[in-house]
Amino acid sequence: RIAENVPLILPLHPAIDKAREAARGASAIGTTGRGIGPAYEDKVARRAIRLCDLAEPETLSRKLDELLLHHNTLLRGLGAPEFTKDELMAQLIDWAPKLLPFAEAVWERLEAARHAGERVLFEGAQAVMLDVDHGTYPFVTSSNTVAGNAAAGSGIGPDAVGMVLGIAKAYTTRVGSGPFPTELHDEVGKGLGDRGHEFGTVTGRRRRCGWFDACMVRQAVKIGGIQGIALTKLDVLDGMPELKICTGYRINGQEYRRLPAAMGAQAAAEPIYETLEGWSGSTRGARSYAELPAAAVKYIRRIEELVEAPVVLLSTSPERDDTITLRDPFAG
Repeated sequence: RIAENVPLILPLHPAIDKAREAARGASAIGTTGRGIGPAYEDKVARRAIRLCDLAEPETLSRKLDELLLHHNTLLRGLGAPEFTKDELMAQLIDWAPKLLPFAEAVWERLEAARHAGERVLFEGAQAVMLDVDHGTYPFVTSSNTVAGNAAAGSGIGPDAVGMVLGIAKAYTTRVGSGPFPTELHDEVGKGLGDRGHEFGTVTGRRRRCGWFDACMVRQAVKIGGIQGIALTKLDVLDGMPELKICTGYRINGQEYRRLPAAMGAQAAAEPIYETLEGWSGSTRGARSYAELPAAAVKYIRRIEELVEAPVVLLSTSPERDDTITLRDPFAG
């Protein structure tokens, strides 16, 4: 099912996204070019075409006039091709019978499931530090990605949100532009990317890789209301003689335990590292804590201490079954 009030990403949105990124040149944000940002702008500006509008051609026609007045002016200024009302209207009329049968007041379905005692799982699409309010602005996505948005976005109500599970790799990655204090530009960073198959799922771009940033993860834990961590890709660290964990930042001679909001401060942040012994044995495919090398256990324990949240799930390979459950995050 699809929420009846969801804004639609139209063909003009990716066109604007790509044209603006091209105009920014070296200052490009690094968007996926799928038009998500421009679609969010329309939502906030109250001119978005929503799924429910497809059922009302007169409403659709009026809203397209308003939409094109804004976007064609923008496209013209960027030197990009403009869109006509007729072509967009034809596409939307064609989509209507294919999409409208799936439209529903999703909040009602969720409320019914809640009262029936069913469990509902919300999965966030992006990282806490890409949150439009709390992330590395302006190198962020266009929405709120913290756990609280599960309630706001779905309409289920904040009192219904229970266990919040955060997902973090055993090292740190980032796609696109933006601050990355622990990024490794050497063979170690390249090795992490190669062994971890670090390529963006949407763009295919190679991810930037670095040491585990406990300072940033701790910040995400606090902002996101995270109660437990699922630590993934532990096996990627197998065979490394030593590992480093970022415990804070040094910015203009001052030490911080958080990443400041200002762009200049974020760009100037230098990691403060703690070095731990690596392990020569393999963790790949391990399904119990007893199978892990002692140094791997020590690494996990130190992460728990620094991020101030327990590791409740541990992934040791791409296979779903190669997961160590330290505590059932959904029990009780």
